[in-house]
Amino acid sequence: MAASMASSVHLAVHCGCSNKFKASERTLFSGDFLKGSFGFGAKPLCSAWSRRFPSSANTIITRASATAIEDGSNSETDTIPTPKVIIDLDSDPDATVVEITFGDRLGALLDTMNALKNLGLNVVKANVYLDSSGKHNKFAITKADTGRKVEDPELLEAIRLTIINNLLEYHPESSSQLAMGVAFGVLPPQQQVDVDIATHITVSDDGPERSLLCVESADRPGLLVDLVKIISDINIAVESGEFDTEGLLAKAKFHVSYKGKAIIKPLQQVLANSLRYFLRRPTTEEASF
Repeated sequence: MAASMASSVHLAVHCGCSNKFKASERTLFSGDFLKGSFGFGAKPLCSAWSRRFPSSANTIITRASATAIEDGSNSETDTIPTPKVIIDLDSDPDATVVEITFGDRLGALLDTMNALKNLGLNVVKANVYLDSSGKHNKFAITKADTGRKVEDPELLEAIRLTIINNLLEYHPESSSQLAMGVAFGVLPPQQQVDVDIATHITVSDDGPERSLLCVESADRPGLLVDLVKIISDINIAVESGEFDTEGLLAKAKFHVSYKGKAIIKPLQQVLANSLRYFLRRPTTEEASF
């Protein structure tokens, strides 16, 4: 069902979709969701995440079908755009903002919204706008049981993987542009994810009370959860941030602090080295400092 939407079309969506919209993916996570959360006055992750848990979520993603289409164009003759999934905890104090872009190929994404509902979430607001890079679908998401924004890293990762799973299911051509297309897509990427994608890490001051950590690495399932765990293991609090999936890349921007203050240079080096060691596939090209 192709939907042509003009710029600044606003949809008031309450994710109470009818059962006629079938959830097309099954994303399963072992164990309970952790109680740690990103900041905005919440308890720092360094204490809430002190107990051990698996390094990444155990995920089962349905292999993409070559014939499935979710409300959008599926032309095989055009250049395949780079799919982007942005999870933003900074721009809205009351909701987690998710943005999905795949050129002009995305439609209303009703199945995606229904899949998010199955994770215990409400889509309280949706916005569609167009620019030179294509059509952008933005959702404001809250937890159905509390009405609050999503701050739990495992649930945020579940949201990300659910959206990527739907991209692979309804737009199988996207698998050639996604790292998870290697295992779950009909057409794997031409680049070797573990070889051709370098890791970059920077830590900089972002005022007297926090620092800005930027990480760019090859994408894989569970990466968001693992990054937050590594940061928290050295007693650094993650206050808020943004996690972007851009084709084969994962790009994270976290506002971090140590005991309510910006991270001093020696601890910045410890943080960068810890992340670099974990993400050493392939070797990082340049030191961050």
